[in-house]
Order: sequence, then structure tokens, then C-alpha cells
Amino acid sequence: MSRRHSSTLARGCASAVLLGTAAVAAGACWAQAYPARPIRIIVPFAPGGGNDIAARFVAQMFNESFGQSGIVDNRPGGGSTVGTAIASKANPDGYTILVSHNAMAINPSLYARLPYDTARDFVQVALIATTTNVLVVHPSLGVKSVKDLVALLAKKPRAYNYASTGAGGTSHLAAEYFMQLTKTDMVHVPYKGTGPALTDLVGGSTQFMIAAAPGTLGFVKGGRMVALATTGTRRWAQLPDLPTLAEAGVPGYQFDTWYGAHAPSKTPRELVARLNAEINKALAVPGLRAKLTEAGLDPAGGSPEDFGKFMREELERMRRIVVASGAKPEQ
Repeated sequence: MSRRHSSTLARGCASAVLLGTAAVAAGACWAQAYPARPIRIIVPFAPGGGNDIAARFVAQMFNESFGQSGIVDNRPGGGSTVGTAIASKANPDGYTILVSHNAMAINPSLYARLPYDTARDFVQVALIATTTNVLVVHPSLGVKSVKDLVALLAKKPRAYNYASTGAGGTSHLAAEYFMQLTKTDMVHVPYKGTGPALTDLVGGSTQFMIAAAPGTLGFVKGGRMVALATTGTRRWAQLPDLPTLAEAGVPGYQFDTWYGAHAPSKTPRELVARLNAEINKALAVPGLRAKLTEAGLDPAGGSPEDFGKFMREELERMRRIVVASGAKPEQ
């Protein structure tokens, strides 16, 4: 949009508001003028994981569709609470969104007190993608299957370490759930994000991790990690010969990861709808869908209302898992 046209539109919108048609006209005009500057995309995790991949997909979409830069701002720490708190306090003008994952549903049950209220401080924009997780181990363990791993862990309780992206995060809860069902025990080593956790697993400082599939693919194909199973209800297209944990001898196990866009709760409905429409449009473009798929993500989409319903269901499901695991953020 040209500067002259933007100025004319702004004067027209101001006139509409002064004439008493603010409720409809102002929102419509704002949506037409939007976006006029770069959009900040807060990622509450370190670079290198699936959350970061999803956010950079959104950034590319903004660049191509809006003609404005999408600037990814990684703010790791506190099991995603640091970056999420920053996003909750952002100006609700459509120029800040949060791209997060299961932690949005986990943290309300994990922490006694949060610096934000998930239900009150955010509105759901769109579910971007989902992915399975992969159970990976360091090659030095010498195991070739989940049954081999369970036998080894049962023989030597707490002799091995498992990495996570942070206490109470998806990889932590997924591993705790695994240990519950297999009656095994390992020592938890939390990190600030997928990238650092996978780096130390490759280096041998830890021996086990259940991590979002996209971040593990290169390491597995390069032989630097051994993948034993996935955590979903069906096999992962990128590694079709890899069984699910349920198939591999842990019946009932299921723990997928999802990535979604959220905005501060007072963001105008028109802007939420615009952001949702652009994300859905991008998810329908074959080339962009292919990039997500190549990274191990399954494109999702849907309306803000769809994502809102999904979030309510996830909040309850994660509450049950957190309570059963006994997980604490200080672990």
C-alpha cells in the first residue's frame, strides 16, 4: 500500500469514527490498512526446534503475503513462561503474535502461579501444524528396539540420563509418561530448548530423549542418534519403518506435539480474522505445505473458533497428565 493511499485511508477512517460509526467503520478501516509495519513473532523457546520452524514458516508467509517482514524473536526460559509473559503484555494491535506449542496447555497445571493467564490474556489465531515426537537414544546404548531399551533401563534404574526442553515441557512429560507405563526410571536433565538438548544428546552427555520429530530428523539420518519409535497414533511419513510406541510394546502411549499462533486477548477481532485467513491461505499453497512436510510437520489450519475448542480440550488433557506425572517446574 502506498504512503499516499495509507494517509487517505487513515483520514477516511478518522472521519468515520467522528461521525459515530466507529464500531463498524473503524474496525473495517483498521483491517484494510493492516499491516503497515513488520510483525513481531515471539517464540518462547531457543532456536532449533519445531516451534522455531513453525514460527519461521509464519514469518515467510508474512513476507510473501503481507509484504511486511515477520521478525522471529526467540525468548526462551522458564518452560516457555518468559516469552509467553512478554507476548501477553504486548500491545494488542496485531503487530505481535506468539507461536507456541503444548506448553500453553501444560503450564496452567504445572505452575502454582504464572505471570499471565492463558485463558484471559490470549486469543487463539490458528493451529499451524502438528507433529509426532520421536524416542531417540545415543548410539552408545547399543539398543535396537524399545523392548531392548526397557530391559536395559529396568536392569539399571537411574543409571542413565534423559534430556528435555525444560522441566514440565512436552519432552519432559512425554518421558515421564513413558517411564510410568514401562515402570522404568532415569535422571532428568532439563535444557532451555530443543536445540541445546539435542546437542548434548548427540555429544553423549545424555542418553535418551523424546523430542519433536522435526528437530531429530537430520541427526537420525546422519547416524548420530538412534530412533526407536514415534509417539503418535500412526507412523510418521518421514520414517515410515519406525513403529509407534504402542506398536513397539508400550500400549496406550500417545503424545503428539502441536504448534499454534496466539495473540494478546484484546487484539481486534478483525485483525485476528485477517491473521487466521493469511495463515490458512499459506497452508494451502503447495510449495509452503511441502516445506512444512519436509521439516516433519503436518499442516493444520482451521478457524480461530476451531483452535479455541482445541485449546480447551488440551488444557484438560494436559491437566490429567501433569497431575498423574507429579511433575514440578523445579525438577
